[in-house]
Amino acid sequence: MTSITLKEIIKEFSKNRIGIAGIIILSILIFTSIMVAIFIPIDTFKEWNNPEKWISYPKVSVPVWINLFLNEKIPEHKILDNPNINNYRINDLSIISHRFGIDFEYDFFPSDFIYEFTSKYSESPLLEINVMRPDGIQLKLYSTSMPITNSYSNHNERVFSTDELIRKNLYLQSNKFEFSLINLSSQDIIFSKTGINEPLKGKYIFLIKMYGNNEANQITYSKMIIGGKAFGIMGTDELRRDLAVGILYGTPLALFIGLVVALASVIMGLLYGAYAGYKGKKTDEGMMRFNDVLYALPALPFLIILSVTISNSIFVMVGFLMIFGWVGVAKIARSMSLQIKIKGFVEAANMMGQKDRKIVLRHILPQLLPYAFASIAISVPAAITTEAGLSFLGLGDPSFPTWGQILHDANVYGASARGLWWWIIPPGIMIAITGLAFVFIGNTLEVIVNPKLKR
Repeated sequence: MTSITLKEIIKEFSKNRIGIAGIIILSILIFTSIMVAIFIPIDTFKEWNNPEKWISYPKVSVPVWINLFLNEKIPEHKILDNPNINNYRINDLSIISHRFGIDFEYDFFPSDFIYEFTSKYSESPLLEINVMRPDGIQLKLYSTSMPITNSYSNHNERVFSTDELIRKNLYLQSNKFEFSLINLSSQDIIFSKTGINEPLKGKYIFLIKMYGNNEANQITYSKMIIGGKAFGIMGTDELRRDLAVGILYGTPLALFIGLVVALASVIMGLLYGAYAGYKGKKTDEGMMRFNDVLYALPALPFLIILSVTISNSIFVMVGFLMIFGWVGVAKIARSMSLQIKIKGFVEAANMMGQKDRKIVLRHILPQLLPYAFASIAISVPAAITTEAGLSFLGLGDPSFPTWGQILHDANVYGASARGLWWWIIPPGIMIAITGLAFVFIGNTLEVIVNPKLKR
């Protein structure tokens, strides 16, 4: 076996286009993982399975960029939570004003709209919602007295477009339109042209006002939702979750699973195989028979049984993958160790009385490092795809948004039969790209460290 230094590996690697492509892809994945850790709050990850977190999001919406390929643009789902706030007084009347603006440039009507707010007040202030249309027409949507209270208290409420008071107010203003409003939804009326029931494009301003006598009254939380069928860069699923969040969080999880399993498996396999090959005789025989027993076990069925009977925790799964991942590495390390131990420097160390452990760690393992690097790179895709397979079967950890878990949820809700391609294709592509990056790197390293393959 010919030894090769790390410097030589890097030099040869830089000449290989496939290897460079793998490094570029891996760098992008690592950069994405770092950005996810920095910019996406950890609470979003923890609440992946909390329905309340995603209640404001649309159900099974397509990605927004789909409008680039459509002649008629479908409405985007807008969540407006940063209103223009203005508080003022007129004589003894205290007025709180929240203003939301939206540019509506779509060829279909919104699916609905919701105003959600939290207020702190006393007595019974008046809440009023109006909308100013692009054509200058102002429509009064909602006006009601809030529940009376003698103490300064919190009040949380949602006002839906299906509210009968909104429909009644719009019908009372039917003279502003030149067609019948019967059987039309509130959002169809608000966003319609005056002469024909077609969407009116332009800037809409929703104005919310709360009138009261107490200066201490305030709206502490205010959000306007304009419903649509397109949302985010990856769309949403049946549970309203933003798939972009799940796919982005799946990147560091996939790298964690793949790298931890690969590193641990290769280290265990190298140590086990190198020691068995060096010791030889009965020690080698006994260790390799134990290795054969583990090697003969069907890994995937066994992992399924263990996941069902013990735990489906992602950390337990990683441990199981380590147990089954080192046996193949040990066999190759043992055969390489048999060749190295007859070298002169190993025999010299043995004659000098060095301990077996020191000989293995200092003289044999360093010769196996080039092979170790290639093995780690090639083992990562196997770990990622195994986790994805178990998760797809429903045996993964549901508290973690891994790519396999996203595909499992898609399968449960029949995404394929319903044509929800954005729920299936992106996580599948991410699994393929991640595996491909490590395959490129591993194959390149294998060619570099194995002279026969190079020839």
